[in-house]
Amino acid sequence: MTKYSHLLGICCALLLGGCQTVEQLSIDYMLPAEVSFPPSLKRVAVVNNMPSIPDNKLIVEETDEKKKDEMEIARKTKYFNGNAKITTEALAEALANENYFDEVVICDSMLRANDMIPRESTLSKSEVESLTESLNVDFLIALENIQIRSLRKIEYLREWGVYAGTIDVKVYPTVKVYLPNRNGPMVTINTNDSIFWDYAAPSIAQAGAGLISETEMLKEASEFAGTVPVKYMLPHWKTASRYLFTSGSVNMRDAAVYVRENNWEQAIELWKQTYEKKKKGKQKMYAAYNVALGYEMQDSIQTAEEWALKAQKEAYDIDKIEEKKEQGGIDISDVPNYFAVTRYLNELQERKEGMTRLNVQMERFKNDF
Repeated sequence: MTKYSHLLGICCALLLGGCQTVEQLSIDYMLPAEVSFPPSLKRVAVVNNMPSIPDNKLIVEETDEKKKDEMEIARKTKYFNGNAKITTEALAEALANENYFDEVVICDSMLRANDMIPRESTLSKSEVESLTESLNVDFLIALENIQIRSLRKIEYLREWGVYAGTIDVKVYPTVKVYLPNRNGPMVTINTNDSIFWDYAAPSIAQAGAGLISETEMLKEASEFAGTVPVKYMLPHWKTASRYLFTSGSVNMRDAAVYVRENNWEQAIELWKQTYEKKKKGKQKMYAAYNVALGYEMQDSIQTAEEWALKAQKEAYDIDKIEEKKEQGGIDISDVPNYFAVTRYLNELQERKEGMTRLNVQMERFKNDF
């Protein structure tokens, strides 16, 4: 992720260099979930189906790891079972906060608490039917497991003359969705995400002591883990950056004024005029790119994609990609225009591909989103 962002930064610097002025905008849009729930499923119970002693093998605590670089003084990796009660409560709260279902009920008591011997944790058909009936819900979302990996490190930051302690924690929640009258879960969701703490101090002992305690870390990590599966189960908002080209001609400058007034229709007309006037070159590419952005801001994703493809065609010629192919290879830094436009095109295509699924998932709200 970091490497990709760094490459994008290099390409944008090259692309936006020279006399071209660029403004950065933010756009919020909704992406579909990986799981689709029929509109008839309105009431859900979130249950804790993790046994007190999970039937799984944790990796043995590592005590002899090699140091990664000269700045690193010590490191220790540990593995834990998370607090299933906390994770279940956090999952239920996160689902309720999205207001996607009419009702979210929680049953955070361990369903397997009375098991005498380890067994398959998957709920049986009869158990699902009994729970949905007793809780008066349409279906169940069950926390099946929550594993936690922590990496604790101490490093010396020479340029600051201090020691930095860090804890990088990765959580691995497993969730299953159960419907009554069905054998086995509808879907199993295995996810992971990270949470991070740090503390700087003048000594190694202080840097280590200033970090979050293991008890508090497990509590906060378990709570965080409950929020992780939600974006896989429900449609969610994404904030993304967009770039607007605002100079190079009178039309481009005037269009920027219309954008500040949120008048995208007039801005698009001026960009189209610039696109038609120019036979080729960067101004033609910038104009097509802006038109694509204008249509995206109005949720006309199909039309936005068409104009992004036009911008990509211009970028292909500007960066002389055909010629560079014949020379034996292309480096991303050598094709900044094509890389930046193609990245934007890919994001538009991701939105377009998800629209059908998103519309199905938002039917319960009559697609009002």
